[in-house]
Amino acid sequence: MKLSDIKTPEDLKRFPREELPSLAQEIREKITHVVSENGGHLAGNLGVVELSIALHRVFNSPKDKIIFDVGHQCYTHKILTGRQYDFDTLRQYGGISGFPKKSESPHDAYETGHASTALSAALGYARARDLQNENHHVVAVVGDGALTGGMCYEALNDAGNNKTRLIVVLNDNQMSIGRNVGALNNYLSHLRTSERYLMIKKGVSLILNKIPLIGNILYKAVQSAKNHLRNLLVKESYFTSLGFKYLGPIDGHNEALIEELLERAKQFKEPVILHIVTTKGAGYAPAEVEPERMHGTPPFSLVDGKCKNSSTSKSYSKALGEELVRLAENNPKIVGISAAMVESTGLELLRQAHPDRVFDVGIAEEHAAALAAGMASGGLRPVLAVYDTFMQRAIDQIIMDIALQKLPVVMALDRSGIGGEDGPTHHGVFGTALFRNIPNLLLLSPRSTEELKQMLAFSFEQEKPVIIRYAKSEGHRQRELPKANFSLGIWEQLKLSNDICIIAYGRMVDEALDASDILSEDGIHAGVINASSIKPIDTSLINKLSIKNIPYIVVEEVQLSGGLGSAIAEYAMQEGLNPPLKVLALPDEFIPHGDRKTLLAELGLDAKSIAECILSLADEFTKDYA
Repeated sequence: MKLSDIKTPEDLKRFPREELPSLAQEIREKITHVVSENGGHLAGNLGVVELSIALHRVFNSPKDKIIFDVGHQCYTHKILTGRQYDFDTLRQYGGISGFPKKSESPHDAYETGHASTALSAALGYARARDLQNENHHVVAVVGDGALTGGMCYEALNDAGNNKTRLIVVLNDNQMSIGRNVGALNNYLSHLRTSERYLMIKKGVSLILNKIPLIGNILYKAVQSAKNHLRNLLVKESYFTSLGFKYLGPIDGHNEALIEELLERAKQFKEPVILHIVTTKGAGYAPAEVEPERMHGTPPFSLVDGKCKNSSTSKSYSKALGEELVRLAENNPKIVGISAAMVESTGLELLRQAHPDRVFDVGIAEEHAAALAAGMASGGLRPVLAVYDTFMQRAIDQIIMDIALQKLPVVMALDRSGIGGEDGPTHHGVFGTALFRNIPNLLLLSPRSTEELKQMLAFSFEQEKPVIIRYAKSEGHRQRELPKANFSLGIWEQLKLSNDICIIAYGRMVDEALDASDILSEDGIHAGVINASSIKPIDTSLINKLSIKNIPYIVVEEVQLSGGLGSAIAEYAMQEGLNPPLKVLALPDEFIPHGDRKTLLAELGLDAKSIAECILSLADEFTKDYA
């Protein structure tokens, strides 16, 4: 049998056991090939192939619920649940998602994308089952990286305290996006590498199995005493003290052994943790050697794993790191804080220069924000560098711990705007609305890496919190722009015109400039304004536009409700000024996955759509503002 013979998980159950290793290899080849073409999460998915096979051979999905924490390790699960023939469309606009998606399949029991949520969700599923007198299994597949997040401990404590029947598979690969940190990681390392226990266990098994006639019987008898042996030799009291049965650690690439332990786990009427040890990137050498680089990767060459068509655009993350290193040389109070992504946010450069001044707290954004507040209270100047979409998890700490106390914390929010192929869980499109209404806080968004560096230097001069939201990279510019000259509350007029003005910020400035070029071919001269200071807005420029009766529109890569356009309209209404003629922004819905260029066009936010909108308004604004 081959992978092509599997249409449903039931087909997998009939797959000959001796052929499962070749099936695993076939799946790895398929995943590697598709990700090399489309980009995606590679290393983590290669590490859970045998686990995913075992899960679907032991459990009966979709009746049994399998919930993947984060969800970016679900590719094998998707292939085995009827989507192998659509797998080539992975992460493409209109294709299958790179994360669990209920609309794709009933086998995707829960939609995830941010870490540390699966245990709580699985516990909720289990309690819904029990209250409705149903009888199925609920399995949460949780990476050790996710266990650095506080929600996991809340769920573990709740589940163990109430003895809710639940199976937790702990996928221990020592990685989240970067190398795992913290006390729990050290504890798992001890479990995983206790040579004394593993050596004795292996030796006893070998000796007993060699005894004629009764060896196998003795071996099975000793199995019942194995937990006592492990308690003596390995510190496993952490999970048992929380009320969980503990099984493991075992080789996460031994499919037959995983099946055996999962079958055992099914027999318990209380919460169970099965601890498996896997290799991130297993089966593809470049991903095994560099699992962090190939955690989430753009398209790459299968031969050597090197990225195809490497972008020449400037990285905001790198610019942040470079400027932090420069500023930190003269300011010993500057420190960096990361939530499990030191390299991807640019803080690695600061860590290399000042290793004692960068703190990686794991996937724990709430803790990171409160930690920054404490550091600022203690006299330091912390920079909290997190992806825009993940900072949503720390809203309360930003309001209550940072802004309320007016603490000088700089929050550098990477990957703002449309997140492309990763989809709705990774689009950084809520930040403007979430943050601009918080008192004591400045909200900025640069049009270039040069402006980002100026904003960062400015932020360290403030005695209040500053949030800087920016994209992954500048994009490909066709023109030379004036040198950045950031000033708080003063917007930059990149192109002047009395016909109409386009107000934009961040990467949307590029689209506005391109739209202006398109409009010039139709005889309309559109000015372009870079609104890099979102809070405060440039009230004097809004006054000027109104006094001169110059119509203007606002273009932004965030939700319409609560964005910059809303802020300008609110101010114009209060002061009796001309409001924006139009605000082009995102609708009140979650944006699907797809490449940014396609999504902008579909959403009416690319240069062509902006120009067409202004052309459609030409008669109106020439009449209303005459």
